[in-house]
Amino acid sequence: MRSVLVLVTGGTRGIGRGIADAFADAGDTVVVCGRTAVQTPHEFVAADVRDAADVERLIATVAERHGALDVVINNAGGSPPVDAATASPRFSAAIIALNLTAPLLVAQHANAVMQGQERGGSIINITSVSGLRPSPGTAAYGAAKAGLINLTQSLAVEWAPQVRVNAVSGGLIATEQAELHYGDADAQARVAATIPAGRLGTPADVAAACLFLASPAAEYISGANLVVHGGGERPAFLAATDTR
Repeated sequence: MRSVLVLVTGGTRGIGRGIADAFADAGDTVVVCGRTAVQTPHEFVAADVRDAADVERLIATVAERHGALDVVINNAGGSPPVDAATASPRFSAAIIALNLTAPLLVAQHANAVMQGQERGGSIINITSVSGLRPSPGTAAYGAAKAGLINLTQSLAVEWAPQVRVNAVSGGLIATEQAELHYGDADAQARVAATIPAGRLGTPADVAAACLFLASPAAEYISGANLVVHGGGERPAFLAATDTR
């Protein structure tokens, strides 16, 4: 029987909710966090992952309640579209804090617990293809996610062998906020047609990758970035040179 304690930051909606549900369905004990309390089927702890004191309290609360912390999914993140030429310093700093500094804070406190556990632990950072290619409209977000991928690799070296650290880079994922990024249903269908898999990704697709990386089947995998993007995006030059 599985007996795994999983913490999912930003686990009350979107990709985070899909990840939390998947681990719970697998028989794990799941704790989610967010800035404000919402109705959720999972145990909830209020915390702003950008705040160092909140993060310290979050990890301590989870570890004390359950006596262990086996898996942490650093999922909280995101950015609204913004023009890089006019983005304020305050806005850019906030985006980097949420998408890069906050995962580091959570990982640091989680590592302190996991290093003292006989079975160690697994940390999975949810990043994005925006960190692997240009991210026009969300430049600071893309830069932060690129940093998170590099951070994942560095922590995997520093904290081995007791703690494994990996990343999952999601592609174009359909969530309740899909319209903000991809437009209405017709626009989303056109976007989906550009993906080799023929559809947008789902939170369940990202969750499946997390389940694998957190499992014994991935015990020799650390410092990896598992890209979940349905084959990627069709290069623009192909459309420009298509004579059919």
